[in-house]
Amino acid sequence: MKNFNSYIGKSKGLFSLTLILLVFNLCGCGWVLVGGGAYEGYKVATDPRTVGTQVDDAIITAKVKAKLIEDPITKARKIDVDTVNGVVTLTGLVESEKEINRAIEIARSVPGVKKVVNNLRVGKRSIGRYLDDKEITARIKAKFIADPELKALSIDVDTLNGVVTLTGVVERESQRERAVRLAKSVEGVKQVIVNIQIKSSR
Repeated sequence: MKNFNSYIGKSKGLFSLTLILLVFNLCGCGWVLVGGGAYEGYKVATDPRTVGTQVDDAIITAKVKAKLIEDPITKARKIDVDTVNGVVTLTGLVESEKEINRAIEIARSVPGVKKVVNNLRVGKRSIGRYLDDKEITARIKAKFIADPELKALSIDVDTLNGVVTLTGVVERESQRERAVRLAKSVEGVKQVIVNIQIKSSR
């Protein structure tokens, strides 16, 4: 019976992952998960949100990204989109305030979006800085997966010029605080922006 229950638990995680990947494919946005690798699959399978909420958020993310690419003002920009319980976080560098305002407007126009958190900034990033940011993100993700308090949680990590944005859902305040401490402990991190929700507070 113990082995059977273990199998059922694993099956639920795989079902969640399969369902969300299916949603992206149906939306024509399978590219959204490209480059995320095993960490993205891990996040989906361990997300505290219900499968229904994960699917709703995935659909919102896919629609926002598609609209940003289609729009003549924002199409050439690398804008990261994360959605948690209907709250959309936009992160990236653009060339003008006009592009920031347009991206926010586009995100707000998507059905199901409850709020838009703007982490977009006007500026540029060198190749060296880009690689440094990638390394910071990878180190933080590795710390989260290795940590017993956070390994079963879904927290997205974005780094822009040394500024780290954490987006996701945790079970309690101590886990959110732990995530922030771990992120700040990584060399090169200048600031941590926290967009982590607590499941019990909803």
